[in-house]
This record gives sequence, structure tokens and C-alpha cells, in this order.
Amino acid sequence: MGAVRKIPMRQCIGCKEMKSKREMIRVLRTTENEIVLDDTGRKNGRGAYLCKDPACFQQAVRSRGLERSLKTAIPAEVYESLEKEIEKLAEK
Repeated sequence: MGAVRKIPMRQCIGCKEMKSKREMIRVLRTTENEIVLDDTGRKNGRGAYLCKDPACFQQAVRSRGLERSLKTAIPAEVYESLEKEIEKLAEK
């Protein structure tokens, strides 16, 4: 019998559901205080997880969950660029 592998779970900051790490998008605050999407999930910095659903992103913006998780204020233009990137990923 093979060993059972543990599946890493993360909580979406929009809908608050626990899902597999692979199903989520990681939003990252780098050491230079830049906010980016981490498609590899391996970059250094403080991360927050979102579902690939744009509605979860909207919920995180409304509740300021992204700002709380990343422990920094996020300008409106960064939210707009993140929203465009998330919509592109949702279409795939």
C-alpha cells in the first residue's frame, strides 16, 4: 500500500471556502511592497489565496480582505490590474 499524500488546503479570502491549493490563485506582496499574482505559488513574500472566480475577487475587495491578509493598503489601480489578470485566468 502506498502512502496517502496530504493535499494542502487554503482558504479563499473572498468566499471563505477551503479548497485545494492548486485550485486557488495566490496574490503576493513582495519584499519591495509590490502586489502581483504568483502563478507558480513559490515566490517569496506574503501571500493570500483567492478562488479563480472573479466574484470572489470582488468580495475580497469589498470586505478589504486582501488588504488585511497582505497587511498593506492597496491602491485602486493595482486592484484594476489584478482584476484584469484574474479574469484572464478565469477564462482558461
